[in-house]
Amino acid sequence: MSVSDLRQSYEKGVLLESEAARSPLDQFSRWFDEAVAAKVPEPNAMTLATVDATGQPSARIVLIKGYDERGFTFFTNYESRKGQDLLANPRAALLFFWQPLERQIRIEGVVERVAAAESDAYFASRPVGSRIGAWTSQQSQPVTREALEAREREFKARFGDDPPRPEHWGGYRLVPSTLEFWQGRPSRLHDRLRYRADGKQGWILDRLSP
Repeated sequence: MSVSDLRQSYEKGVLLESEAARSPLDQFSRWFDEAVAAKVPEPNAMTLATVDATGQPSARIVLIKGYDERGFTFFTNYESRKGQDLLANPRAALLFFWQPLERQIRIEGVVERVAAAESDAYFASRPVGSRIGAWTSQQSQPVTREALEAREREFKARFGDDPPRPEHWGGYRLVPSTLEFWQGRPSRLHDRLRYRADGKQGWILDRLSP
């Protein structure tokens, strides 16, 4: 079968303005909870897209670790490629794709670092191996497997079972200006509802052509 012959008809749901939550956060929470209940594989996985100082885009999968009225939070190495991109251009996009439900959510906005205390609290909640890994990995830099494992042994010996948070590791929060909720529909006439931040009205909801 040719790649061009791979097709799927989307028929599992609808998304109407009359059924959408007034707040995009409430709509996100509703869909996220439904993805968890449906046992979608890794519903907390999202694509993070950034752009560097030269305009080169880059995307990768990261895990959301929290969301509230302030925005959407994830954690990473500040010196990684994504960290350097966000230092040069603190704007980004997130994408959730929940294929079993034929849904996706696109989120765009400005990214800021979370408070050190918030990063400390989350870091302390991670498994010890993951905390050692944050010290071990010089993320996005060339390395051999042997060198990586040697660094892991070094930091295990240095910190034991209680590694502190490295200064180069912590959280980011994307403060959304736009959220789009996409529900697959037959004949590619998908539902696309967009929430746009408005200083006076809070959020404006409109429908986009598929």
